[in-house]
This record gives sequence, structure tokens and C-alpha cells, in this order.
Amino acid sequence: MPPTLTPDTLSDRLIDFGAAVCEAIRELPKGLVTNHLARQVIRSATSPAANYAEARSAESRRDFVHKMQVCLKELRETSLWLRFAARLGGPKAEVGALEAECQELIAVFVRSINTAKASGSQRRGATS
Repeated sequence: MPPTLTPDTLSDRLIDFGAAVCEAIRELPKGLVTNHLARQVIRSATSPAANYAEARSAESRRDFVHKMQVCLKELRETSLWLRFAARLGGPKAEVGALEAECQELIAVFVRSINTAKASGSQRRGATS
């Protein structure tokens, strides 16, 4: 059984992921296209940690779900940019490992969003 993913460990994992993407992107060859890609992937890879911090302070379940969905969108965008990086000369093994971590994080956010939506639906059904 995998260890429990607490809010703090997920936050740390998102920070580690963003930092690792930034490090990997430094190894891309310099040029107009790769510079554009680097800026995009750095923004999208570091954004989930900040948005997750906001989600943890959400004012309502709906606000929490919305902020978690923003994290999910940013992770999906990061996945796209990582695939571009692999095709444009990024270190294949490192980019592959980052893409795998990105997919795991996407799965975590999908499950969390679905759980939050389901528990919100159950509460509404109980009070009706």
C-alpha cells in the first residue's frame, strides 16, 4: 500500500516537481523555440504548488474544487510542454521521469476533485 499523501507531502511534492522541471529545462539547447518552451513550462510547472496552497485555504468546497481544477489544468499543460521538450532536445530520461511524475500528480488531482465533488453531492442529498 502506498504511503498516505498528506496535504503537506503533496505540497512538497509539487514544489519538488516544479524545481525539477526548472532544472531539466536548463539543459535544453538555447534558441527562439526552446526559449519560448522554457518560459511556458516553467510557468505551468511551478503554478500547481502556488494554486494548491490557495486551494488549502479555500473558503468553500466549491472554491476548493475550482482551485484544484486550476492545478489540474496547469499539470496537464505541463505534460504537453514536457512532451515538446523531449522532442526538442531535452534530456530524454529526465524529461520522461518528469512526465511520469506529472501523470501521477494529475491522477492525484483527478481523484481529489472527484472525491470533493462526490462528498459535496452527498451532503446536498442529505439535506434535501
